[in-house]
Amino acid sequence: MAGVLETLAVPRASSFQSASLAPVPGGSFPRRSSVKLSEFRGLKIQLARSSATLSSRSKLPCRGSRIVCEAQNTAVEVPGVTDATWKSLVLESKLPVLVEFWAPWCGPCRMIHPVIDKLAKQYAGKLKCYKVNTDESPAIATEYGIRSIPTVLIFKNGEKKDAVIGAVPESTLTTCIEKFV
Repeated sequence: MAGVLETLAVPRASSFQSASLAPVPGGSFPRRSSVKLSEFRGLKIQLARSSATLSSRSKLPCRGSRIVCEAQNTAVEVPGVTDATWKSLVLESKLPVLVEFWAPWCGPCRMIHPVIDKLAKQYAGKLKCYKVNTDESPAIATEYGIRSIPTVLIFKNGEKKDAVIGAVPESTLTTCIEKFV
Protein backbone atom coordinates (compact mmCIF):
# COMPACT_ATOMS: atom_id res chain seq x y z
CA MET A 1 0.00 0.00 0.00
CA ALA A 2 1.45 3.34 -0.97
CA GLY A 3 1.51 6.32 1.34
CA VAL A 4 2.01 9.98 0.79
CA LEU A 5 4.81 11.79 2.58
CA GLU A 6 3.24 14.90 4.08
CA THR A 7 5.96 16.05 6.41
CA LEU A 8 9.66 15.36 6.58
CA ALA A 9 11.19 16.27 9.92
CA VAL A 10 14.90 17.02 9.76
CA PRO A 11 16.84 17.69 12.96
CA ARG A 12 18.74 20.95 13.22
CA ALA A 13 22.27 20.86 11.92
CA SER A 14 23.51 21.80 15.38
CA SER A 15 22.39 18.41 16.69
CA PHE A 16 24.88 16.63 14.43
CA GLN A 17 28.46 16.39 15.66
CA SER A 18 29.84 16.74 12.15
CA ALA A 19 27.86 19.91 11.45
CA SER A 20 29.85 23.05 11.89
CA LEU A 21 28.84 26.64 11.63
CA ALA A 22 32.39 27.97 11.96
CA PRO A 23 33.37 30.82 9.62
CA VAL A 24 34.91 29.82 6.31
CA PRO A 25 38.53 30.94 6.01
CA GLY A 26 38.69 34.09 3.88
CA GLY A 27 34.97 34.81 4.20
CA SER A 28 32.35 35.77 6.72
CA PHE A 29 29.67 33.26 5.71
CA PRO A 30 29.06 30.12 7.76
CA ARG A 31 30.07 26.86 6.12
CA ARG A 32 27.22 24.63 5.02
CA SER A 33 27.26 21.04 6.03
CA SER A 34 25.20 18.41 4.33
CA VAL A 35 23.18 15.79 6.14
CA LYS A 36 22.65 12.46 4.44
CA LEU A 37 19.05 11.34 4.83
CA SER A 38 17.95 7.76 4.56
CA GLU A 39 16.60 6.72 1.16
CA PHE A 40 12.87 7.06 0.51
CA ARG A 41 11.37 5.03 -2.32
CA GLY A 42 8.94 6.95 -4.48
CA LEU A 43 10.73 10.23 -3.87
CA LYS A 44 13.05 11.88 -6.33
CA ILE A 45 15.02 15.07 -6.38
CA GLN A 46 13.78 17.47 -9.01
CA LEU A 47 16.40 19.94 -10.13
CA ALA A 48 15.55 23.58 -10.65
CA ARG A 49 16.18 24.78 -14.20
CA SER A 50 19.03 27.02 -13.16
CA SER A 51 20.77 24.28 -11.20
CA ALA A 52 20.83 21.35 -13.59
CA THR A 53 24.23 20.11 -12.46
CA LEU A 54 25.20 18.24 -9.36
CA SER A 55 27.72 19.59 -6.95
CA SER A 56 30.92 17.67 -7.61
CA ARG A 57 31.94 17.77 -3.98
CA SER A 58 28.83 16.39 -2.31
CA LYS A 59 27.07 14.52 -5.14
CA LEU A 60 23.89 16.28 -4.05
CA PRO A 61 21.83 18.62 -6.20
CA CYS A 62 22.58 22.31 -6.04
CA ARG A 63 20.45 24.81 -4.23
CA GLY A 64 17.01 25.29 -5.73
CA SER A 65 16.19 21.58 -5.95
CA ARG A 66 13.14 20.11 -4.34
CA ILE A 67 11.99 16.66 -3.34
CA VAL A 68 8.95 15.44 -5.25
CA CYS A 69 6.78 12.41 -4.54
CA GLU A 70 6.55 10.34 -7.71
CA ALA A 71 3.38 8.64 -6.48
CA GLN A 72 1.39 11.78 -7.21
CA ASN A 73 2.14 11.34 -10.91
CA THR A 74 0.80 7.80 -11.03
CA ALA A 75 -2.28 8.09 -8.81
CA VAL A 76 -5.69 8.04 -10.44
CA GLU A 77 -7.79 10.93 -9.29
CA VAL A 78 -11.11 9.38 -8.28
CA PRO A 79 -13.68 12.15 -8.80
CA GLY A 80 -15.72 13.56 -5.98
CA VAL A 81 -19.48 13.58 -5.79
CA THR A 82 -21.56 16.38 -4.28
CA ASP A 83 -25.22 16.75 -3.39
CA ALA A 84 -25.80 18.28 -6.84
CA THR A 85 -24.16 15.44 -8.80
CA TRP A 86 -25.14 12.46 -6.61
CA LYS A 87 -28.27 11.46 -8.53
CA SER A 88 -26.79 11.68 -12.04
CA LEU A 89 -23.42 10.06 -11.24
CA VAL A 90 -24.38 7.37 -8.75
CA LEU A 91 -28.09 6.60 -8.75
CA GLU A 92 -28.60 6.83 -12.54
CA SER A 93 -25.39 4.99 -13.50
CA LYS A 94 -25.74 1.98 -15.79
CA LEU A 95 -22.58 0.45 -14.28
CA PRO A 96 -22.13 -0.59 -10.65
CA VAL A 97 -20.71 2.27 -8.53
CA LEU A 98 -18.27 2.18 -5.63
CA VAL A 99 -18.53 5.24 -3.38
CA GLU A 100 -16.02 6.01 -0.63
CA PHE A 101 -17.23 8.27 2.17
CA TRP A 102 -14.27 10.13 3.65
CA ALA A 103 -13.04 13.37 5.24
CA PRO A 104 -9.71 15.21 4.88
CA TRP A 105 -8.91 14.92 8.60
CA CYS A 106 -9.44 11.13 8.67
CA GLY A 107 -6.18 9.14 8.80
CA PRO A 108 -7.67 5.74 7.83
CA CYS A 109 -9.40 7.46 4.89
CA ARG A 110 -6.04 8.59 3.56
CA MET A 111 -4.74 5.04 3.97
CA ILE A 112 -7.51 3.59 1.81
CA HIS A 113 -7.29 6.23 -0.98
CA PRO A 114 -4.50 4.39 -2.87
CA VAL A 115 -6.54 1.17 -2.70
CA ILE A 116 -9.60 2.90 -4.17
CA ASP A 117 -7.39 4.46 -6.86
CA LYS A 118 -5.98 1.04 -7.76
CA LEU A 119 -9.45 -0.53 -7.92
CA ALA A 120 -10.67 2.33 -10.14
CA LYS A 121 -7.87 1.50 -12.61
CA GLN A 122 -8.38 -2.25 -12.34
CA TYR A 123 -12.15 -2.12 -12.92
CA ALA A 124 -12.22 0.72 -15.45
CA GLY A 125 -15.17 0.19 -17.82
CA LYS A 126 -16.84 -2.29 -15.43
CA LEU A 127 -17.24 -0.14 -12.31
CA LYS A 128 -17.36 3.57 -11.57
CA CYS A 129 -15.61 4.88 -8.47
CA TYR A 130 -16.40 8.12 -6.64
CA LYS A 131 -15.59 9.78 -3.32
CA VAL A 132 -17.91 11.78 -1.08
CA ASN A 133 -16.37 14.24 1.36
CA THR A 134 -18.71 13.93 4.36
CA ASP A 135 -17.76 17.41 5.59
CA GLU A 136 -18.89 18.98 2.31
CA SER A 137 -21.90 16.71 1.63
CA PRO A 138 -23.33 15.65 5.01
CA ALA A 139 -26.84 15.15 3.57
CA ILE A 140 -25.71 12.16 1.48
CA ALA A 141 -23.89 10.61 4.43
CA THR A 142 -26.95 11.06 6.66
CA GLU A 143 -29.30 9.61 4.02
CA TYR A 144 -27.26 6.39 3.87
CA GLY A 145 -26.60 6.14 7.62
CA ILE A 146 -22.86 6.75 7.47
CA ARG A 147 -21.70 6.88 11.10
CA SER A 148 -18.00 6.19 10.69
CA ILE A 149 -15.49 6.79 7.95
CA PRO A 150 -14.06 5.48 5.77
CA THR A 151 -17.15 3.66 4.57
CA VAL A 152 -17.40 2.18 1.08
CA LEU A 153 -20.83 1.60 -0.43
CA ILE A 154 -21.54 -0.30 -3.63
CA PHE A 155 -24.55 0.68 -5.71
CA LYS A 156 -26.14 -1.18 -8.60
CA ASN A 157 -29.15 0.12 -10.54
CA GLY A 158 -29.44 3.02 -8.08
CA GLU A 159 -29.74 0.78 -5.02
CA LYS A 160 -27.27 0.30 -2.20
CA LYS A 161 -26.11 -3.31 -2.42
CA ASP A 162 -23.17 -3.61 0.01
CA ALA A 163 -21.22 -1.65 2.62
CA VAL A 164 -17.70 -1.99 3.98
CA ILE A 165 -16.75 0.05 7.04
CA GLY A 166 -13.16 0.94 7.94
CA ALA A 167 -9.78 0.82 6.24
CA VAL A 168 -9.88 -2.74 4.95
CA PRO A 169 -7.45 -4.66 2.74
CA GLU A 170 -7.80 -4.53 -1.03
CA SER A 171 -8.89 -8.19 -1.07
CA THR A 172 -11.97 -7.39 1.04
CA LEU A 173 -13.08 -4.68 -1.38
CA THR A 174 -12.33 -6.87 -4.40
CA THR A 175 -14.55 -9.64 -2.99
CA CYS A 176 -17.41 -7.18 -2.56
CA ILE A 177 -16.96 -5.71 -6.04
CA GLU A 178 -16.83 -9.12 -7.74
CA LYS A 179 -20.37 -9.89 -6.49
CA PHE A 180 -21.81 -7.04 -8.55
CA VAL A 181 -19.59 -6.68 -11.62
